[in-house]
Amino acid sequence: MTKTVNHWIGGKTAEGASGTYGPVTDPATGEVTTQVAFATVEEVDAAVAAAKDAFATWRHSSLAQRTTILFKFRALLDEHRDEIAALITAEHGKVHSDALGEVARGLEIVDLACGITVQLKGELSTQVASNVDVASIRQPLGVVAGITPFNFPAMVPMWMFPIAVACGNTFVLKPSEKDPSVSLKIAELLAEAGLPDGVFNVVHGDKVAVDRLLEHPDVKAVSFVGSTPIARYIHTTASAHGKRVQALGGAKNHMLVLPDADLDAAADAAVSAAYGSAGERCMAISAVVAVGAIGDELVEKIRERAEKIKIGPGTDPSSEMGPLITAAHRDKVASYVSGAAAEGAEVVLDGTGYTVEGYEDGHWIGISLLDKVPVTAKAYQDEIFGPVLTVLRVDSYDDGIALINASPFGNGTAIFTRDGGAARRFQLEVEAGMVGVNVPIPVPVGYHSFGGWKDSLFGDHHIYGNDGTHFYTRGKVVTTRWPDPADAPAGVDLGFPRNH
Repeated sequence: MTKTVNHWIGGKTAEGASGTYGPVTDPATGEVTTQVAFATVEEVDAAVAAAKDAFATWRHSSLAQRTTILFKFRALLDEHRDEIAALITAEHGKVHSDALGEVARGLEIVDLACGITVQLKGELSTQVASNVDVASIRQPLGVVAGITPFNFPAMVPMWMFPIAVACGNTFVLKPSEKDPSVSLKIAELLAEAGLPDGVFNVVHGDKVAVDRLLEHPDVKAVSFVGSTPIARYIHTTASAHGKRVQALGGAKNHMLVLPDADLDAAADAAVSAAYGSAGERCMAISAVVAVGAIGDELVEKIRERAEKIKIGPGTDPSSEMGPLITAAHRDKVASYVSGAAAEGAEVVLDGTGYTVEGYEDGHWIGISLLDKVPVTAKAYQDEIFGPVLTVLRVDSYDDGIALINASPFGNGTAIFTRDGGAARRFQLEVEAGMVGVNVPIPVPVGYHSFGGWKDSLFGDHHIYGNDGTHFYTRGKVVTTRWPDPADAPAGVDLGFPRNH
């Protein structure tokens, strides 16, 4: 019997009422294992109403109460990390070790939320005028929503809701319908940790659910991670309805390799960053820019390493890379490789048509490596979101930085070099929000914010870190004057009676 994933509203499971369900497949077998209920407008409204009711009391809860619950949640998350990773593997397809890594990165933000007391400290200026003090404080917004992608079903929601609820908001999550089970497990653990009913809610669905969250008058802010076209739509629509928006879009992350770089280290990094999690991550390195004569040697080193990657089901401990999320996505990724030669690229490795024995119906694709790719090729211009690495050749550092800065995306980038001066120039000149120096995937730790530039971010705030706290709160300034008691007018005197 197929399992059904329902909503979580007001602290309990809420069975889907629409009668519409979406299929959830095991990417390794292609088998539909689960169905997920798609919410109606009324069901989204019920989740928002539950969150609004909970906000009336949660906003006044003490910081000690909130952080106590979050500490308990963190302990439960740590205790159940294997179970959560198994759910990720079953519905996303990534290997178990990769899924565990995802949970660990989500835990970083829970850690940050546990220390929210420091982030929420205000400021005080005394005696700005005679007997006048001025204080700045931060207060929660109300009901906030998160719309999250399939590629990190545990980590990306944890980039949002721990900080949001720690700041005193209540939260409605609309996770990807492709791998929804993790969100329900998280909801159960939050309830077990003592989070009051309605503070965290989950609604599943498609555009109907998304649009209602964007339009609902009681939703004060929306966080989103996904593709650039949808991020632009989220930002435009939610902003038009008066909401604060933080919408992280797609990427085409470049790795600039200078002639003085350690080519073995650069090749190791390129393979890890391009093919880890089957390339289904917004911080994947998808374009290596080789400077000067090192191109041939670098490509050969990448090829040698890439050919050794073991592809198989995520449940197999020996697998290093799993399948893609759906068959349709697999076919789309394959199309970029199939059409590369006609666009002028040299196909060094072709992963199309790859299958795994015993799992022939899975969503498999092998490793692909494209060299001497023109900037006009679709494989370079588009975010492929799969295990395809493109290599571009340039003559100089200046040509490389110009190529990178011409991209409409500006999420993450990296430089590999032994030259500190070149690295310093790069980090100042490159037009991207996150920069790695001999680090291929520069995802910031939890207390520094994550976010890109240009078409990789819509809105003013990056996610988590200080930006996350500022996004989920709004500032208020209080100016106070109290008269000095010594200046009080004569009146009732309760002191000891005078004799004269």
